[in-house]
Amino acid sequence: MVLSDLEICKPTSSSHNKVGSISRSGRDLPPAHYLFKIESYSELMNTGVEKYETNVFQAGGYKWRLILYPSGNIKSNGNGYVSLYLAIADTEKLSSGWEVDVNFKLFVFNQKNNNYLTIQDADGTVRKFQEMKTEWGFEQLISLETLLDSSNGYHVEDSCLFGAEVFVISRSGKWESLSMVKEPPHGTFTWKIGKFSTLEETYYHSKSFTVGERDWNLRVYPRGIESERGKGLSVYLQLTDCERFPAKRTVYAKFKLGILDQLNNKYHERTDSHWFRASGNIWGFKKLVALSELYEAAKGYIKDDTVIVEVQILVMSIAKIST
Repeated sequence: MVLSDLEICKPTSSSHNKVGSISRSGRDLPPAHYLFKIESYSELMNTGVEKYETNVFQAGGYKWRLILYPSGNIKSNGNGYVSLYLAIADTEKLSSGWEVDVNFKLFVFNQKNNNYLTIQDADGTVRKFQEMKTEWGFEQLISLETLLDSSNGYHVEDSCLFGAEVFVISRSGKWESLSMVKEPPHGTFTWKIGKFSTLEETYYHSKSFTVGERDWNLRVYPRGIESERGKGLSVYLQLTDCERFPAKRTVYAKFKLGILDQLNNKYHERTDSHWFRASGNIWGFKKLVALSELYEAAKGYIKDDTVIVEVQILVMSIAKIST
């Protein structure tokens, strides 16, 4: 009789569970963490041994072992079955009051079909290992009748192969929240552009303003952006602190851009929205107003050689991330 423990790095409850909570399925992929092969399984049963504990293996930063009851855990409703448990090892080295939350799977290899019977909690239950509860598993892993019938493929030439996959759930404390904020505080910015008739540069930037912990400015093309050159006043909202963004971080803004009719104290406005990102940090209107209308005195857009443009952020996404 030969028993061997095979640790797998990466392959190309009495303390235990009630039968009704067990899920059984098949898969081709071997267990990620441990394999346990038994040759001459019938001889192991004939020794009368109640249980066999495997060597220690590591998974998720902790040490574990399998505990096999070859003839079933009679004390825990395992009569007529193979019982198999996962146990945390070397607990004396853990700090007082330790707890380890685990989602695990146990396996029986089907040598006939070349796949693995996978046994796990049906509802994805996370099991808590602690000082008073150091093992979890299945008293009715597989019936001895099913296992020992060689036509089923689990027991061939008196050998069997069991396995384990252990995923420790560690709480990093990291979190992120995303809020879609309507009318965020300080969401309106007004820019008075004086000496408008003397502006010669292609475009100008307003001073920076902050909304939702993000920095913005306005960009104005007095004679229009290239495609609208000489046709319209181009006005854009620009997110200016993208260099502080993590990769692929975006900020949504729904906003109004307007130019003030200073005679009637009324804005000519247009509304748009955009997901701002490092590669697309500016959005607005090529022609907020036609230049022919801009310079028409009756429209009131220019008074005392001053143009007044305004942005109002109506909705904005605000993400908060733990540090």
